[in-house]
Amino acid sequence: MSTQLRRRVASAALIIGFFLLWEFLCWATGISEVVLPRPSRAFMTLVLRFPAIWPHAVQTLYTTLVGFSFGIVIGVLIGVLVGSSRLAYDVAYPLLVGFSSIPKVAVVPIFVLWFGAGTVPAVLTAMILCIFPIVVNVATGLATTEPELEDVMHALRASRLDILVNVGLPRAMPYFFASLKVAVTQAFVGSVIAETVASNRGIGNLMMIASSNFDVPLVFAGLFVLGALGVALYVLFSFIEMRVTGWAHRKDDLAVS
Repeated sequence: MSTQLRRRVASAALIIGFFLLWEFLCWATGISEVVLPRPSRAFMTLVLRFPAIWPHAVQTLYTTLVGFSFGIVIGVLIGVLVGSSRLAYDVAYPLLVGFSSIPKVAVVPIFVLWFGAGTVPAVLTAMILCIFPIVVNVATGLATTEPELEDVMHALRASRLDILVNVGLPRAMPYFFASLKVAVTQAFVGSVIAETVASNRGIGNLMMIASSNFDVPLVFAGLFVLGALGVALYVLFSFIEMRVTGWAHRKDDLAVS
């Protein structure tokens, strides 16, 4: 059995063991499902009420991907600017850190005031939550480019743009894809936060209504949907990362044990 296959089997066993332990503890303690439902009860609710959950899941996925796409564009542009210039790094980075420290739930009412309740606040919240990880990783990737490579390019009379395109950006690709796997989960958080405050659709809104009706299994069914969507996008970007930046990863199968 290869190392990669063993890791996948171990990961699947851990996930199954987690849910089995959860099921057993709920059964052994007799805890009320209003407090913590069994996973089997939540999964059953998900299956039985899937036609009603599906439109909300599509809405959340849509707002997340749109906000995530805008976040990628803006994050890459700012990251390239900050990482390729020491002056821009010293001037702009403290402002970025301060902006990232603001609780994003505090800006949702501002978005509602500007754009009204609905899809736009969810998209904007998802966008601002995923920008900072992308900026930091892209800027770090550009700032840590080996000086020797830049010296060689200077010796070949390359311009700063040539160095950025042919050396800096390729070297920053592993950092960029690592940031995408973090940013996409943050985008989901932003969408759900906005949906609980300023939307009549989406998984966040569904969970808010279910919790007000003490329908806790439905709340956990919504959590399972969010988890499944997040894992699916994480796996997708991991696959793209290995295809694009496989040269930057150690080949465990070739390593000497």
